[in-house]
Amino acid sequence: MESRRTSVLHRVVSFAPDPLPARQYDIKTSEPISFYLSGLEELLAWKPTSDDAFNVSTEPLAKRQPPLGNHRPRTLVCHDMMGGYLEDRFIQGAAVRDPYVFYHWHYIDLFIYFSHHTVTIPPVVWTNAAHRNGVLMLGTFITEWTDGGKMCEAFLAGEDEEAYQAVAAQLAAIAQFYRFDGWLVNIENSLSVSAARNVPHFLRYLTAQVHRLVPGGQVLWYDSVLPSGELRWQNELNESNKVYFDACDGLFTNYNWKEEHLLRSREVADDRRTDVYVGVDVFARGDVVSGGFETNKSLRMIREQGLSVAIFAPGWVYEQLGSADFLNNEDKFWALLSQLLPIHSVGSLPFCTSFNLGMGQRHFSNGQESRAEPWYNLSAQEIQPLYLHRTEPHGGWLRTRCCLQDAWCGGSSLLLEGTIPPQATHVTVRLFSFQIPAPPRLFLVLIEKSGNSSQTVAMAPQFSTRTSLPSSASDRSPSSGTGVLLLPFPLRLALWLPCGSHSVGWDSRTRPAHLPSCISRPAPFCPSSRLPPFVVAILCVPPQVLDAATLHSLSPVDAATLKWPMDVAHVRWHRPSEGAQLSLSLTLRWTFPPSKALCFRVHYRGGSCAAGPELPLRLVGEAHAPTYRVTELMVPAPDAESSCRLEFLVEPVPGDGVAVDMELWGKLVFVYSAPKLPNAGTSA
Repeated sequence: MESRRTSVLHRVVSFAPDPLPARQYDIKTSEPISFYLSGLEELLAWKPTSDDAFNVSTEPLAKRQPPLGNHRPRTLVCHDMMGGYLEDRFIQGAAVRDPYVFYHWHYIDLFIYFSHHTVTIPPVVWTNAAHRNGVLMLGTFITEWTDGGKMCEAFLAGEDEEAYQAVAAQLAAIAQFYRFDGWLVNIENSLSVSAARNVPHFLRYLTAQVHRLVPGGQVLWYDSVLPSGELRWQNELNESNKVYFDACDGLFTNYNWKEEHLLRSREVADDRRTDVYVGVDVFARGDVVSGGFETNKSLRMIREQGLSVAIFAPGWVYEQLGSADFLNNEDKFWALLSQLLPIHSVGSLPFCTSFNLGMGQRHFSNGQESRAEPWYNLSAQEIQPLYLHRTEPHGGWLRTRCCLQDAWCGGSSLLLEGTIPPQATHVTVRLFSFQIPAPPRLFLVLIEKSGNSSQTVAMAPQFSTRTSLPSSASDRSPSSGTGVLLLPFPLRLALWLPCGSHSVGWDSRTRPAHLPSCISRPAPFCPSSRLPPFVVAILCVPPQVLDAATLHSLSPVDAATLKWPMDVAHVRWHRPSEGAQLSLSLTLRWTFPPSKALCFRVHYRGGSCAAGPELPLRLVGEAHAPTYRVTELMVPAPDAESSCRLEFLVEPVPGDGVAVDMELWGKLVFVYSAPKLPNAGTSA
């Protein structure tokens, strides 16, 4: 008897065409893809359909401190790379070696996905990664050149407000439906006087609609057209463009500024100076202060005036320096800026990460290799730590970096390496900052990989606490009210455990901690030794920090909530050649309690066309929404007298990493048969 969580469906094999919407699916493979909208007609005609489910972000915006509205100078990243919608458009991932990834989320407040299409809807993989790390994601609404001018005249030049309100309403509805956080508006073409007159009204209405529909939503204006309709970049906030600044949440300036522009922007902005995002083009195009690895020169000038920064096209690191040593170059770029970028703190428990970048040369599950090919899916990226490379007194040094050769879960882990001098009893490596009311009792779970060397170094997690939040939002240093709690694990870790030591197993350690009533600020790892100077390489330490009072809610989801039905859509059959196999593509859909699963692993068993031993379960892929497109699955062809059977199983993966019993997985039995032919001698 099938479980109550089992759905049974029957289909007859048919080779009749079943066209998929080209906007949401790749024409060649039928894989789901992210998309943009071109022109006013497509924008106004947009309405959500069931095929849009793949593109809806499933990751709520994580809590972090300080919040966006605290008036600390902010950091915005505007991602503009090779036209956009590259391999990141494939929602279920792509087989890509050495792709571009962004992972220094601790430093930034907002992320804009930019392209030159009229309506840039951020690929859902980027929204999921940003939200998991507490960063707002904005799309782009842009008009430019002659066609952009014609478009603006169509919705802005009229006497009534209905036309521009319809455009604004659609933009706000799109952000709400796909669950990203607002828009950068960039009208980069000349306007007629009548059209220019309505721009502030359009901007104000759009901002109001986004605020109404998207909690915490933002609308920013790019420094471009003036109230006269003339396209003339100001490179600052001034009286000529302040009308747009007043109508929305902030101004993104052009890049050709000097110090006097910053001074004027600060004066005009007054108490809204942190709503001025001064543009810095990392490619250093035009008459700019700096770019590339000297971007910190521009950033320092901006911070001296208390203004926010918009870092444009940091993909320069990847595009100009290549993919071969990208991760090292990326860490170098952000390290040069780090002293001018206040970090953000995790704002809630439970906390769990395996340091997965959302890409890898192989894929791992629970420390075991599950796939041997390269992959790329930013929806799988987990909360990222602070990556550092610092020198210590007496010749010591410490570095944290990504390791792609070995992992607990996903494609990467964290490697801590350095030299501990004999004068140092211990060194402390700060990976995360928390700003939460510390629970009286919590559990810290560490998974580490140790070697067999007789030389060892002790490692223990360390928590620093303070009795109140820092008086200054940009305060980085411990205050006089800070206390330190060193948890006596210790973990015994081998020296010279290099990135890629696959023969050594992973160990899990759990430790309860009792904290005073305070704000918790963990600096989790503290290696120590009294040996002569040596190089230490500690591999892969994925932490979990769990509030003991809420552990009951982290157990596998109650079976009563898991009566989840499963269904299929867009079933497509193809016979690659004359033979005994067919190619099957279909979309699996299911329901599951929101926020109860970090992702879903989709497995299949089959297909069997005759009685026999149960076939092994095989992993198809990983879903980050309650739907998954299976493509080009080779299955046996049924004969005229029998049916064949496939089983699809969906395994929920909770955010705390606790395995869910297979009895609680969703299951679909998919039975398929050949079309029945008319009996011999019957008439049509």
